Amino acid sequence: MRATPTLLPFLLLAAACSDSGGVPPPSKSAAPGIVVNFADLPHGPAPAPWKQESTKAGEPVATWVIQADETAPSAPQVLALERFGSAKTFNLCWNPDLKFRDGTIEVSVRSLAGEVDQGGGPAWRIRDAGNYYVCRYNPLEKNFRLYVVVGGERKQLATADAPDLPKPWTRIGVEHVGDKIRCTMDGKTLLEATDATLPEAGGVGVWTKADARTAFDDLAVSAR
Repeated sequence: MRATPTLLPFLLLAAACSDSGGVPPPSKSAAPGIVVNFADLPHGPAPAPWKQESTKAGEPVATWVIQADETAPSAPQVLALERFGSAKTFNLCWNPDLKFRDGTIEVSVRSLAGEVDQGGGPAWRIRDAGNYYVCRYNPLEKNFRLYVVVGGERKQLATADAPDLPKPWTRIGVEHVGDKIRCTMDGKTLLEATDATLPEAGGVGVWTKADARTAFDDLAVSAR
């Protein structure tokens, strides 16, 4: 298993996550320093308690899988979108056991394909498939945006032009404390917003839209 220097303090927790299907034991919340990677899981559907759901669900509902990717930060495997529902669907794979309200989240993202949409990013304070925050990078549109989704409807909180990135993997970071949100790409702050729509703790996961086939690795959650 490989990890970036910022993830080294969490290696033991990362190993525990891998051994338990990519999540910490039930007695462990997302309190400081959990890293979820997918290097030791068998190929196939994302394991429980990860939930594969959709906002504005099309048919069939999107499916997520553990698949090989030797380029991944924690090679040889990643979590990736395999099949999507419709062009209007938001695809969500999330873990209700990773409770998060305040703190930081980071995840590595690689866009694999997509004609209608590309890219994706982390989602957090997830109540259900229709209520959560999401920050996503779209290489097709060349932008980086922060949204809150309420009742299945998406509201944009902040947007920025995204730089052209020469490497396949992008590290997206989120700091959310109270109603203050800051989002980064590869360590550079590009988005800031204030929003109190969803004040309570919720789950953590990853998100894409429509046919954006995207891979994710090293989901790091540090709660305060």
